Amino acid sequence: MIRCHLARMMGEHKMRIADVARETGLSRATITLLYKETAQKVDLESIEKLCVLFECQVGDLLELA
Repeated sequence: MIRCHLARMMGEHKMRIADVARETGLSRATITLLYKETAQKVDLESIEKLCVLFECQVGDLLELA
């Protein structure tokens, strides 16, 4: 199972879904699926945008649990 740490990262940066959507250009639906860890698939561009926003590596955002 792959865990997504977007909710934790957003909490640490005091960001809401709307803030992440505005900063990355990603849809609210995509961010919500990742936030709730219900996404079935995510494209690499989305992962890249989130990593750039949070200044992190892919392994900081996603984890094989």
